[in-house]
Amino acid sequence: MKIVPLFLAAALGLTNAIAQAPLRIEGSNTFGEKLGPLLVTAFESKNPEIRVALKRPGSGPGLLALIEGRTEIAPTSRPANRAELQAAKKAGVRLVPQAIGSYGVAVVVNAQNPVTNLKPSQVRAIFSGKITHWNQLRGPDQPIKLVVLGPKTGARAGFQNLALRGADYAATATALPDYAAILAAVADDPFAIGYADLCSLPPGTRSVLINGEPANAVAIYEQVYPYASPLYLYTLERGTSAAAKKFVRFVSSKSGQQIIRDAGFLPRLPAAPFAERGFAP
Repeated sequence: MKIVPLFLAAALGLTNAIAQAPLRIEGSNTFGEKLGPLLVTAFESKNPEIRVALKRPGSGPGLLALIEGRTEIAPTSRPANRAELQAAKKAGVRLVPQAIGSYGVAVVVNAQNPVTNLKPSQVRAIFSGKITHWNQLRGPDQPIKLVVLGPKTGARAGFQNLALRGADYAATATALPDYAAILAAVADDPFAIGYADLCSLPPGTRSVLINGEPANAVAIYEQVYPYASPLYLYTLERGTSAAAKKFVRFVSSKSGQQIIRDAGFLPRLPAAPFAERGFAP
């Protein structure tokens, strides 16, 4: 019987423990609710030796976890703010953002609705319940039927922050489980209004211009469409693990960007520089 020296057994045990430790990703609900699981599944299938633990407490808590060393990657749906940058400096670390794409939301109405353009202030008034009839918007003399995402969805809060500036949705709004349900409700009701991601809209619906700008890639990339925000993967300048770098490279790759596109998000600009700090694919 072959005897393994104690020091070698301990070393092997430590190696196995390190190999089994999951890659920790913690941050944006917008990223973590739908897009993140799709990316993680594809990444793990290509890298079966790496397990990923994904949490979605929000962009702010994710950045704090990164600064405190409790996660290796912090996905965010906004840039780090001044307080977070100061917290990183105080902790002696530097946050490194990697742009991976953009998140955009289209305001959608029934195809028969004559209202084609809204101001952000009007959208805010509609979804908060201050505007309740279409004739207040030069539309038909009919009550507005609001359809929004339910409280268990992170994208509900995303639109609330982008369009309502954090104000509450109208109490009369009907909460639905996902964008598909919202689009079906809008298609069935000529006086309904809701919102959805940038996937193709079904027959019977159309998106509304906001300040004359359409909800499309060009307007979002040019930063003239208001209901959009960038998506980042934040890491630290030093001490980033090989697994974390591998995940960031995967998300920036052709297959990763296709997953982002298929999930209803916009991929990063093709010309945007990404080959920096060892993350180039």
